[in-house]
Amino acid sequence: MAKLENGVNRQYNSDQKLRSPWQLYFSLPILSWALYDFANTIFSSNIITIFFPFYLQEVIGTNEQMDQIASTFLSYANATASFFLVIFSPLFGVLIDRTGKRKAYIVPFTLLAVFCTIFMGVFASMETNHQLFGLPITFVTVLILFVVAKFFFHSSLIFYDTMMPDLGSKREMPLISGFGIAVGYLGTLVGLTVYLYVGDSGFHRAFIPSGILFLLFSLPLFFIFKDRPKKVVEKKSFISGYREIFQTFKEMRLYRPVFLFMIAYFFINDAIATAIAMMAIYARAIGGFSASEFILLYLVSTVSSIIGSFLYGYISKSIGSKNAVASVAGLLIIALLFAVFAVEPWMLWTAGSLFGVALGATWVTSRTFIIELTPEGKRGQFFGLFAFSGKVSSIVGPLIYGTITLLLASYGNIASRTALGSLIILAFIGLIITLKVPYKKEA
Repeated sequence: MAKLENGVNRQYNSDQKLRSPWQLYFSLPILSWALYDFANTIFSSNIITIFFPFYLQEVIGTNEQMDQIASTFLSYANATASFFLVIFSPLFGVLIDRTGKRKAYIVPFTLLAVFCTIFMGVFASMETNHQLFGLPITFVTVLILFVVAKFFFHSSLIFYDTMMPDLGSKREMPLISGFGIAVGYLGTLVGLTVYLYVGDSGFHRAFIPSGILFLLFSLPLFFIFKDRPKKVVEKKSFISGYREIFQTFKEMRLYRPVFLFMIAYFFINDAIATAIAMMAIYARAIGGFSASEFILLYLVSTVSSIIGSFLYGYISKSIGSKNAVASVAGLLIIALLFAVFAVEPWMLWTAGSLFGVALGATWVTSRTFIIELTPEGKRGQFFGLFAFSGKVSSIVGPLIYGTITLLLASYGNIASRTALGSLIILAFIGLIITLKVPYKKEA
């Protein structure tokens, strides 16, 4: 028992012998870490991607024009959550570097996200005649709770991602990252079992069980992973972190590869995050998919993500993180082209499969690339800055998408095709900048 506790509590010593993949995957700290990916992916898929968009379309989208208005509501809700993340995510990174604490913040942030998700279900099931801004007050409350839940969900991921270097050596990072992502997408499959309870209407009924599953599979990380806080904690105000961030920006020349990739990541993540948020409404509006057909499409996409995340752990290790990221950006562009010009269902099925591979591979390759490019002493801060870059892009992408669908709503589905087409331009810009990042593959 003492040996087990020592194995759970210690951080991995990079000087130890390189472990086999199975030794990595069945290490309790790594397994508990990966299960949190399993848990938060349930929230991401069930709430952000599927059932909350379905709920909006069910409440608002009564025809082609109103489908575009539902898209606008969804886009702006996502953009609002990202706005608050832009404000706080750099400070969270500084907090990690100062204290060394991650789990101490993940636990309350997760609980708040779970609480809001469950109450989304409570308020969505209520019937009332009271209105706010011409909308049912329960609907407005659900929108606000979604924004808050998404904010705390994404905030927890900043602390979660910076746990990864504690789990193994640099050479093991691609495999650990790929394993975490693959286990995460298995969470998607478990989360989708909620559909068996919900069916093709009353999509708000998915909120409460999704919140419970999110909490349930977070518990191993809560109880197994052990923080090793810094022995000496700097006594500075939380807000003073902005000065450190500003100083890091002033030192851009010293960290040029990191900042160049941060710009590339801005555009790539812009395309990915927006596509994830809008894919349910897009598939139903453009392809005429029923709820059950979209669930099946999403399952295919998820299986592709699992395959992509595992494969790209090895591909990244073989060809280097830079080339791996560039290949993922190219794959994303091809997937978006199929979706924008889809005139037959098989084109959306192809787009979903390719996008699934690109999605799983993006998280594997980008996290590994960030770790390779960043100095250890500033790693938490740079993860915070990358979250900052990602969240700024998560404002811009949905705002562009939502504004296009709002302005072109009278043109029906052309509005959605045009909005999705704008993401191809963003992904292409990200690809070009990635190719310009100075990088030497580690032996």
